[in-house]
Amino acid sequence: MGTGHYFWVIFYFASLCSASLANNAKINFREKEKKVLDQILGAGKYDARIRPSGINGTENLPTYVYVNMFLRSISKIDDYKMEYSVQLTFREQWTDERLKFDDIQGRLKYLTLTEANRVWMPDLFFSNEKEGHFHNIIMPNVYIRIFPNGSVLYSIRISLTLACPMNLKLYPLDRQICSLRMASYGWTTNDLVFLWKEGDPVQVVKNLHLPRFTLEKFLTDYCNSKTNTGEYSCLKVDLLFKREFSYYLIQIYIPCCMLVIVSWVSFWLDQGAVPARVSLGVTTLLTMATQTSGINASLPPVSYTKAIDVWTGVCLTFVFGALLEFALVNYASRSDMHKENMKKKRRDLEQASLDAASDLLDTDSNATFAMKPLVRHPGDPLALEKLRQCEVHMQPPKRPNCCKTWLSKFPTRSKRIDVISRITFPLVFALFNLVYWSTYLFRDEEDEHRWNSKRCVRYSY
Repeated sequence: MGTGHYFWVIFYFASLCSASLANNAKINFREKEKKVLDQILGAGKYDARIRPSGINGTENLPTYVYVNMFLRSISKIDDYKMEYSVQLTFREQWTDERLKFDDIQGRLKYLTLTEANRVWMPDLFFSNEKEGHFHNIIMPNVYIRIFPNGSVLYSIRISLTLACPMNLKLYPLDRQICSLRMASYGWTTNDLVFLWKEGDPVQVVKNLHLPRFTLEKFLTDYCNSKTNTGEYSCLKVDLLFKREFSYYLIQIYIPCCMLVIVSWVSFWLDQGAVPARVSLGVTTLLTMATQTSGINASLPPVSYTKAIDVWTGVCLTFVFGALLEFALVNYASRSDMHKENMKKKRRDLEQASLDAASDLLDTDSNATFAMKPLVRHPGDPLALEKLRQCEVHMQPPKRPNCCKTWLSKFPTRSKRIDVISRITFPLVFALFNLVYWSTYLFRDEEDEHRWNSKRCVRYSY
């Protein structure tokens, strides 16, 4: 056997020995980790029912628990039920002097547990929670890390449905503030105090997408509450959601504008087209009413007037006004026909009287001597003509009026009503749009300014 063969045999046995030593070291390290766990959590050595001492083991001071969270998703914001659903990773950190251990010269960074009942836990609960559940696929999404200095980190992934009281006066041009509140259930501030972790107490997943809202900003704050049994520590996160207006512009505002404009087509139809004008007015009115009821069906019944109620109410009024305008036109048309018939009858009577007078003159012309009357009969056409000329000369000269001159082109009142409606309805609707959008958009900016002025602490987003 050559020298090279001896070298490879020796190298092989050395590798086996080093691997065996490494495995033994790992086994020994795991044995030491198990030994540490038995030392700090063994039977009769640690009682999870006892609250940890305060800072530096001081018994009179409360236990401080630092909280932070990571918002993974916000799946739903329900306007009707006034609630929202969120999935988050929730973390708490505190110090328990009884859990200190030897880190084996820095080799043992922390101990990991998956059973929360092995150590003392803060009795935190979400005060505005409606529903909630843990995640247990494939294993329970929870862990507890114990550090050598006695610091404990508790982390869990949970899904919550939380109440969110909303003010819908500016809907759908509104911003909503939804809170997430956390408080101690049994320990008062003399024993337990919750604090936000310094740095970034709340983190949000990147590219957070919501169907109808945008998360603009959020704020961490404190909300301690006093009851008959004492004062309890409380934390809250205020989430400011801005409603996406583009959806409502396409689904509500533009269709309503189109219905109002379609109702104005009736002003351009002939007055005699009664079936066409009635069917157009009734159809647009029913469509607008259906649109309004569909909008209200997705919103809770509230006692105040919303911005969308003002819009749909005015649009419905315009459509109904167009229908009433046709009723007025129809009445004016029949009135014009009646006046025209009366004038025709009057002209016929005057013509008949003139014919009778001419026959009488023809009969008297055969006489030798005829006496001319000193005063003409009121029915005499010559007398009527002179009377009109005198009235014209006695009346003062009239100033030219553009509107009357323009309206004089349309002899009937019904036609004048249609022509005036063609101008009045669009002008009034344009004025309403100007007032509506300026009012609610400026009010939306005022609400945002009020949010920024009241919240003087630093935003995290």
